[in-house]
Amino acid sequence: MESHGAGLGRVFVLAFCVAGIWSAYIYQGVLQETLSTKRFGPEKARFEHLAFLNLAQNVVCLVWSFIMIKLWSRSSNGGAPWWSYWSAGITNTIGPAMGIEALKYISYPAQVLAKSSKMIPVMLMGTLVYGIRYSFPEYICSLLVAGGVSSFALLKTSSKTISKLAHPNAPLGYGLCFLNLAFDGFTNATQDSITARYPKTSAWDIMLGMNLWGTIYNMVYMFGWPQANGYQAVQFCKQHPEAAWDIFFYCLCGAVGQNFIFLTISRFGSLANTTITTTRKFVSIVVSSLLSGNPLSTKQWGCVVMVFSGLSYQIYLKWQKLQKYQKKRKPM
Repeated sequence: MESHGAGLGRVFVLAFCVAGIWSAYIYQGVLQETLSTKRFGPEKARFEHLAFLNLAQNVVCLVWSFIMIKLWSRSSNGGAPWWSYWSAGITNTIGPAMGIEALKYISYPAQVLAKSSKMIPVMLMGTLVYGIRYSFPEYICSLLVAGGVSSFALLKTSSKTISKLAHPNAPLGYGLCFLNLAFDGFTNATQDSITARYPKTSAWDIMLGMNLWGTIYNMVYMFGWPQANGYQAVQFCKQHPEAAWDIFFYCLCGAVGQNFIFLTISRFGSLANTTITTTRKFVSIVVSSLLSGNPLSTKQWGCVVMVFSGLSYQIYLKWQKLQKYQKKRKPM
């Protein structure tokens, strides 16, 4: 009976994590699309300063992680010092800024698909730079993802969708998304290096360090000179409080979502987290299509299915590797 109760408790926690990640990031995606396409006030003004979202997100997550460390963390002796995140903070500032700026040029579903193709640059770098050989199924996954993203990009976007974009320019939008992926790769590699050097570093420490440097860099970029975009963004929020509330809830969703991601990884591992976040991206595209009034065409849905089939197959391959690894460890 005890094991049965423990199993039910584990299922409940997993369902809680799924609900938390999905609700936080799906709603954040809705707010992100709203801020990039909506016209505010009687003058129908656009919020052009999307990079301001990254600064606001850094500040909220910095405060959130500081509170969580004070409330829940034990002694942090042996953790990475705050200054060690300065280089990862640079790429983590530039990358997300490019990703969110892409929404001026391409639709939200297109951005989600492009950012879902992270495995392609990783495999290219692994093959060309490090000489890594991947299995045939892994190449199938990358071909499905690459084929789906490129086909979606080549298909004609509806005029209604284009009319909502600030500056429609598909090549520039997709280019910014792939640069975002490249910078994310450097950020992840640097974070892995930090945690390898300082094994006692907690997830909250990483969140605090990354957002501290992100706040510093974004503050310089947004408010470093008299005509910087930050002043215009603040003025826009004063004139349009609705936009300010959207930005606040956008940042809050990001902070809450990170909590659920940390909980999922600590309780169920990174593979479960990858599965949940991947399915969340698919649901985000569905929600965007329904709420924006810009339904995708049949061919575009075919591209979406192709991309997420590749990602799902990749998750299955990772699960197989994990099962084999666990079986080898059991006799030990």
